[in-house]
Amino acid sequence: MQKKKLAIVIPASIVSDTPHLREKTFKIGLVGRAAAVFRVNEIIIFKDLPKQRQEKELKLVSTVLAYMETPQYLRKKLFKITPELRYAGILPPLRTPHHPLANKAKDLKIGEFREAVVTSATREGTFADVGVEKPAFIPKIRLKTGKRITVKIVRRNKLLEAALASPDEIREYWGYKTTAYPLPLGQVLKRRNFDLVVATSRYGKTLKEVAAELRSRWSEAKEIAVVFGSPSLGLYEIAKHEKLSLDDVADFVVNTIPNQGTETVRTEEAIFASLALFNVLLRDANL
Repeated sequence: MQKKKLAIVIPASIVSDTPHLREKTFKIGLVGRAAAVFRVNEIIIFKDLPKQRQEKELKLVSTVLAYMETPQYLRKKLFKITPELRYAGILPPLRTPHHPLANKAKDLKIGEFREAVVTSATREGTFADVGVEKPAFIPKIRLKTGKRITVKIVRRNKLLEAALASPDEIREYWGYKTTAYPLPLGQVLKRRNFDLVVATSRYGKTLKEVAAELRSRWSEAKEIAVVFGSPSLGLYEIAKHEKLSLDDVADFVVNTIPNQGTETVRTEEAIFASLALFNVLLRDANL
């Protein structure tokens, strides 16, 4: 049975209201934490200012989020030193199941899943770094050096042996992937063709008004997207700039923070608030 997959869709200008890279990094870190807390499977970043080049913003947000999701023992192998990661040290740890603390081979358990990176390959198989003092050997499979993979520990003797695994066979939450599209929101949603799209807006209906129908649709959907606006533009404004109607591209437009006490709600605040509400309302439909 295929697992239900939840994505959040955020604008590239999510950190446009923050001038310094250090604060931008911290804000992106809050998004990553929210995604992990509420078991988000994918974070999608879209181009929300059609008349502006947003390559730098797309790269910054996607790089920091991808770095944050990567287990610490793999980061040096998978990421080069780049300006975007200058303040990566302030990112909060995710502490998800795929970020284990054990770093000794003797502490590994048979049947345990680990994220790994391929270090070398021979005729007999592949060696991969699984975050302990010696590599794991995957017999009869040759993989490209530097490739990130998911493995299952199958033997722990003098030779540490593992088998390739798919995240879909893991019952625990196994982190999110990050996808950046240099495309506007409407094109992203059309390309991905989600079963259910929920947009968040202060001009949307209250959760109480749509709760019953939303629960029903959520329980039936396999791939769900929850979409958020930027610090300066709400989703209705973003859609208008694309000459689209938000109500046409989203199945629901929901106000998850009614009677807000501030003039604006920051995107990272809206993500925490919205996902917390959906988590309570829809917990029986999340399976």
